Amino acid sequence: MAQRNEAASACFSPSLFKFLRELKAHNDREWFQANKDRYEAEVKMPMLGFIMAFAEPLEGINKHFLADRGSMFRINRDTRFSPNKEPYKTNVGAQFRHRECPKDVHSPGFYLHLSPGECFVSAGLWRPDPESLHKVRERIVSHTRAWKALGAGGLEVAGEALKRVPAGFDPAHPFAEDLKLKDFYTHSPLTEKDVCAPDFLVRFAEACRRNLPLMAFLTRALELPW
Repeated sequence: MAQRNEAASACFSPSLFKFLRELKAHNDREWFQANKDRYEAEVKMPMLGFIMAFAEPLEGINKHFLADRGSMFRINRDTRFSPNKEPYKTNVGAQFRHRECPKDVHSPGFYLHLSPGECFVSAGLWRPDPESLHKVRERIVSHTRAWKALGAGGLEVAGEALKRVPAGFDPAHPFAEDLKLKDFYTHSPLTEKDVCAPDFLVRFAEACRRNLPLMAFLTRALELPW
């Protein structure tokens, strides 16, 4: 098993970033189809290999989160309602979601983002539905000490925010700024060298563990098993 993890931890290479740089310069279907074998070999298979290798460490981090083929985001962009009609994303990402929300990108999860010049690990909740967002805000109010402990433990929670505290919440609350948030996530930047290092799988697992207090808070707020 150790040999399997060691091999998988080195599955990312500079060729992944080289492909994504070229895709950014030639973001059209003709170029992509001509280079689809490269995409499969240099981007898709390495990411799927990493995901499957992470399944065992993730089980040890928290058994309620899932690593499978569905964890990888599609390279195709949804251009139906976007002014940007480029057909492909120029990044590759994977989200390890709660088992009860395996297809919901807006559920609690750990996230890996790989793009030339912008790689990072994140954990938390992105663009939750109104009911879920309200539940998190209510928990911040009812579990203020637990929320405060996240910051004391070194976790910086970020997200897009409203200009005012939402209706029904006290504008004078000690965490009024956090009650304005529409997302709740951490952001840990990485370099391409970090991602291609032999111990990246181990380091990614460690980053996920550091985010467990936030994940526990959010998961419990949404009344999901923890």
